[in-house]
Amino acid sequence: MTDELMTIRQMCDAFEVTARTLRFYEAKELLSPIREGQKRLFTKRDRARLKLILRGKRFGFALEEIRQLLDLYDMGDQQQTQLERTVEVARGHLDDLKRQRDELEEAIADLTDQLEWGERKIAEFKTNS
Repeated sequence: MTDELMTIRQMCDAFEVTARTLRFYEAKELLSPIREGQKRLFTKRDRARLKLILRGKRFGFALEEIRQLLDLYDMGDQQQTQLERTVEVARGHLDDLKRQRDELEEAIADLTDQLEWGERKIAEFKTNS
């Protein structure tokens, strides 16, 4: 991507999102494109923010968490506060993801056992018929 401004269509194509998504993020104050009438022009900063928003969503961050983390960028401390808070929030999400994985693995094991039991019962019915 260049340092040039991008239209909403170019952003949609580059990030594989819809125009509605971009307008939603703008309404939530996550993005702030330059407005020329109805036209939106996205800067390099908007592109960087969108990349972080999409990554945060993939990791399970709430939009409000993402907005708060992005807002820490301008603290004037070379992003130290932003990075520290991001690591803190990310650790919590990682713990949640690991817990969810463990629950899924347990459910998969239980369902596998139940299927094997059911298949054995079906086989018994067939041999006793």
